[in-house]
Formats: sequence, structure tokens, C-alpha cells
Amino acid sequence: MKQTNYHLFDFMDFDPTLQRDEALWKAYAPTRIVEQDGDIVVTIPYQRQKHQEDMAPDMNTPMQCYGLIIRAYEPNVIRLFTTMTEDVMTECDEMLQMAPEVKRKPLHYAGSDIIATDGTKLATINLSAPCLDPWSDLLPAPQPAPFITFYPDGDTTKPVALSDDHFSPPRYDALPLGFCSVDSSNERATISFKCDADEHFVGTGERFRKMDLSGQTFQLKNQDGQGVNNRRCYKNIPFYLSSRMYGVFFHTSDYCQLSLADHSSRSVQFLNDHATLDVFLIGGRTPEEILKGYRMLTGFPTMPPLWSFGIWMSRMTYFSADEVEEICDRLRKEHYPCDVIHLDTGWFRTDWLCEWKFNPERFPDPKAFISRLKEQGFKVSLWQLPYVAQGAEQLKEAKENHYISQPVKEEDTSTGGASNFSTLDYAGTIDFTYPKATDWYKYQLLKPLLDMGVKCIKTDFGENIHMDHQYHASTPERLNNIYALLYQKAAYEVTREVTGDGIIWARAGWAGCQRYPLHWGGDSESSWAGLAGSLKGGLHLGLSGFAFWSHDVPGFHSTPDFMNSPLDEQVYVRWTQFGVFTSHMRYHGTCKREPWHYPNIAPIIKRWWKLRYRLIPYIIEQSEHACRSGLPIVQALLFHHPHDRQVWHIDDEYYFGNEFLVCPVMSADNHRDIYLPEGQWVNFLTGERLEGGRWYYHVEVPLDQMPVFVRPDAQIKMYPHEVDSTDDMDLSQSTNIRITHDFKGIEL
Repeated sequence: MKQTNYHLFDFMDFDPTLQRDEALWKAYAPTRIVEQDGDIVVTIPYQRQKHQEDMAPDMNTPMQCYGLIIRAYEPNVIRLFTTMTEDVMTECDEMLQMAPEVKRKPLHYAGSDIIATDGTKLATINLSAPCLDPWSDLLPAPQPAPFITFYPDGDTTKPVALSDDHFSPPRYDALPLGFCSVDSSNERATISFKCDADEHFVGTGERFRKMDLSGQTFQLKNQDGQGVNNRRCYKNIPFYLSSRMYGVFFHTSDYCQLSLADHSSRSVQFLNDHATLDVFLIGGRTPEEILKGYRMLTGFPTMPPLWSFGIWMSRMTYFSADEVEEICDRLRKEHYPCDVIHLDTGWFRTDWLCEWKFNPERFPDPKAFISRLKEQGFKVSLWQLPYVAQGAEQLKEAKENHYISQPVKEEDTSTGGASNFSTLDYAGTIDFTYPKATDWYKYQLLKPLLDMGVKCIKTDFGENIHMDHQYHASTPERLNNIYALLYQKAAYEVTREVTGDGIIWARAGWAGCQRYPLHWGGDSESSWAGLAGSLKGGLHLGLSGFAFWSHDVPGFHSTPDFMNSPLDEQVYVRWTQFGVFTSHMRYHGTCKREPWHYPNIAPIIKRWWKLRYRLIPYIIEQSEHACRSGLPIVQALLFHHPHDRQVWHIDDEYYFGNEFLVCPVMSADNHRDIYLPEGQWVNFLTGERLEGGRWYYHVEVPLDQMPVFVRPDAQIKMYPHEVDSTDDMDLSQSTNIRITHDFKGIEL
């Protein structure tokens, strides 16, 4: 799209030639305000605009009126719901899973204020005429607008107000409320809020961008990210957090667009491809409190099993039981602690041809193979995806029973029609909108694998579905974003049912997916840029409701040759150090990942692996806290220092749990700049003490070190013994390391 001077084209997605039969309807001032069953219902008239570049009311077309429902919940939530379709407001669906603590707060309207039963003012509706000092009629008067201001937590010093944002009456930059009609049917809707000139924004999913997202517009449309350094996104989450201490959750699975002070620096704007707006304004004093409010609406993460916090070893891919057992034997013989062996695309009879069955020649007795690994302390994870390929043995059954999506028109079956990965041949997407298809996936495809001892399913892909196919209970456009949630829920539920452990390994995401841990960052480049992009994505995902997050160490693919360029050993070390201080740690990628293939650095890697296992009691403690709060494990600095303006721009440092401040090295020169927030800090590895509230520039960091800081008097729960896996651990033997004046650092 080429930038213009017109809001219609630049944000509302109108046809720039004005050849399409579409119209914009702008919200006017309310005509009626009533109390209804504890809600406030505001009647909003909408005036059609002339079909031209400059906005002007089409007074020959009657207004249309729609109700704006204002509802309040404990704690600190205001909900706005309006629809220009026949949608009905619900309090429970796949995304909305409200906690018992979320309770309706009845509202009443007094004068111009909306008041809760406890007397708290939660909104103001300004119906007064604007103040004017007439002197010119060169331009038309501004069109009326609904001037409504909300106070989600009752704090009137941080208003969230609808924005009627324009340069001149014909030239709008944002609409408080509006919708579009196309061919006489209502198609998409918009809402905008005012923002401050110095306001910062974070969240919106696994965003591979700088920390402050102000000045950017995002398409909330899941797609294969193809790495971690571009604008595509595996995990879009329709939620943002503002530095003014409020959050907004847009309850939708539709394609949508979010402009964070971009199209206008005075406004946050949201455009939904469906003509319904369901918006939750979440108040709070801290980012953690606001994120907890979001989780109370969409669900809290569940606790992964102990073994998942150990190291996962993988490669794209292992091709036989013999190959896997040779690697596992060497891990144990050389005392590299490890808990999980992951089999990627090569455990089928044909690489990438997912049939949910082991290759009978290369894995002749998979149950015995898995049992042997279990005796050594290894859990087995398996790759698969949600598409059925041409040539798969399940294809006939899946088609006949409509377990997979059905083509709208006849396809050339030699190619499979719409493919979801390069030229690979997929006939259809498993239809999780159809309960029988979901049960088929859970109990016919996954359960036999879980019954033989598999502990985790890698729910890869799911960002894309066949868009030219039919689904049982949704259009593909409305299904695409939420598909990841339905897919991961099914895999998680059957895994927990069979194994007792609630865990998956997932790539795509939408609101609610945080309930089904865990998620990893996709196909990162094995490079410094890939490392930096991965951390940016993880920080924003943690600011979008997710507690647990991982990444491929030391990046997924090589460069410049995707499959065959050798790894950079410095990147391998630095990514390992970073991985030790994230919630989960998996080695995976397109060439050798086992450390003994890199003898120059293998001793360093082993020391950091052993530190990881020493930290597992601390990680468990922090994870349990994350499951009942608003905190992730990898925390942006702003969680702890929201009033420090520096931290809203820092995306290469983070808290690991509540105690560690981690500063990964992300360049080959073994130096980095370090920002320490206010107060005293102690280097966890060396014992060096530093004053915070300042930058330390060009700090030298030897390859075997990484800056990790704790506060004086902190207590870190650690495991005192070396182990080969978490099976060897008795967590009751954990000890507390106290950061006293005599603390000299932890020896690697």
C-alpha cells in the first residue's frame, strides 16, 4: 500500500481507486444511555461518509445505531462490546477462560459518570458541546463524536479515552469507533484510544522488534515467521501493555491491525476484519498486576514437569534408533547432563511424510527403544504437524470422515493443491473445529505413541491452514489465528491424560495458548542477529501472557547455506550461556548440535550445562510462582522498574525469575554495554559488586563468562550435587546460596 493523506486508505484498508462498493461509518455522540442488568448500554449513532478521499458525512443516508455495552469486572477490568453483526457477547469460549476471581461489578450512570457499586468512578461520558470561538468558515465544523473516558482500575490520573483524532474535519487520523460496510453488509470495525507523546508500548506476541513498539503498525495475522528477524510472526497476541500502566486485550480471532502511535502519534488504533469489537481494558499499578489481569481472563499457564527443565538434545534430524542410542550413550559416558532426546522429521518411513508411525526398518521396536532410553534417564519427544500429506496412510480415512479440511473446488491431487511448507505435499489441515476430528487426532494418532512411552509431542506449524478449503465450524479466515490454540489444546490434553505430564513443544500462538506450555521461538538463524532476535521475541511474548518460552540453541539454521554452513563456535557458546538462563533449553538445528563435535569449546559447554542443573531448584520455584501470577520466567526489565525510562528501550538484558539480571553477550568481540538499574548489584559468577542506576560501557567478557547479577542478600535455591538427569535429583536436598558480604561468586 502506498502512503496517502487519507485515513481511509492508510488504516481502514479501503480500495484506493474507490471502485469497490464500500462505505465508512463514523460514530457520533451518544443518543441514549441506560442501565441494563448491571451494564451500561450506550446507543451510538453512526453516520455514513461520502465515498471520497476526504471524509464528509453523507446526510442523504440515514444513520445506523448500535449499542456499546460497558461492563466491569473485579479486579480492574472494563469491557467494551459492540457489534454491527449478529454476534453475542460471551464470557466463555476457547480464548476466554475467566478465573473464579473475575466477578461482575454492577454499574450505574450518575450525571456524566459511570460508577461501580463500591463508589469507584470507572468512566465519564462527556455530552457537552465543544467550546468554540468562531472566526472562519473556511473548513466545515468537526463531526460529532462519542467522548468517553475510562478508568479501568479507578485511577483517574491515567485515563484511557476514545480518540477522535483529526488534522482537520475532512482529514481524520483515527476514529473513536467506526465500521465499514461492503456490498451492503458490515465487514470490519475500528476503535481508537488517545495516547501520550512519550507513551511506550510492549507485547502483541512474539514480536522480533525493539522493546518499545511505539510508532509501529502490526498485522495480527499468524504466519510462518521464517526466522526471528522480520515482521512476520508465529505468535500474534491481540494484547498490548502501555507504560501508563494499563493493558488492552482485543477478544477476537479475526485478522486485525494494531497501530501503536504510528498512523497518528496521538492514537492507538485497532481494526478488526469482522464488524465486532470486544475490548478488555485492564488496569493495575504494575506490569505484573496487569498481566495477571490478562491471565485471569484468558487462563494461567500450567506447570511443566520437572524433567522438562533439563536439557533437550536434538538435530534436524536423527534417522535411526542406533544413531539416537549412540548419542545418548555418549552423553551419559561423558557426563553431559541431559533429560530429553527429540526426534524431528526423520522418524517416519519417509522424512517429512508425517504418518505418526515409526519407520519399521530404522526403529524396529520403538517401545523397547523408548524403554531403554527411559532406563538411562531420557524422555522422548516427537515431531509432527497438523497436516495430512498425499501418500500418508491415513489420508483415505481422513478424507472420508472429514477429519481434514475439504477443498472448495476439485484439486490436482498430484500436487496436493495448497501446500503449507515449501513444495511439500499436504492434502489438508486437521479440522479441530470438528470434535470427531479432534478425537481422531488425540486417540488414533497421538495416543498410541504416548502409550509406548513418548513423553512430549512437538506441535510444529499451525500458523497457516489451507485457506481455500472448508472447515466444519468456521471460515478459514476466522480460524487461521485461533487454529494454534485448538491444535495445541488437543495435543496437550491427550499428553496429560496418558502420561500425567502437561506439556507440548509448540511454535504458533494466539491468546489462550499460554495455558498449554511450552512454546519456542521458531527457525532462528544461527548468528548474532538470530540470537538478538530470539531474545526480543521472548521478551515480548513474556509481556503477552506467556510464562514459558524456549528457542533453538545455537539457532536453527546455518548461513549462508541454510542446511550446510558450519556453526560459529562463539555463537554456540554465547547462545548456550543465554539458554541456561531461560525457562527451557533445547539444542536443535540443521547440522550437528552435540557439543563433542566442537572440541575447542566443549569443556565450556559442559560447565554451563552443569550450572543449568544446579539452578533447577530455583527454576522450579520461579516457575511455580509464574503459574499463579502475571510474571514470565524471562522478564523484561520493565517488570521490576516500570518508572525507569531507560528500561522501556532495553531488549538485550532481562530478569531470569525475580532474582537474576542477565546480560547475554551478542557479538564476537567479547564486550558489551551493561545497564544496571538503581541499587547495588553482585556479579553471580565473580562476586564483584557494582552500583546501579548507570551504564557500564564496553565491558570485557571472556568467552567462558557471561554477566549475571543478583542483589545483595538474595537467596538462590540450588542443587548441590552433579547429576546426569533430573531422575537423579532429590529436590529436598536443595540448598540456599545467600548473597552475603563474603560471597565470592559461583565457580563454574
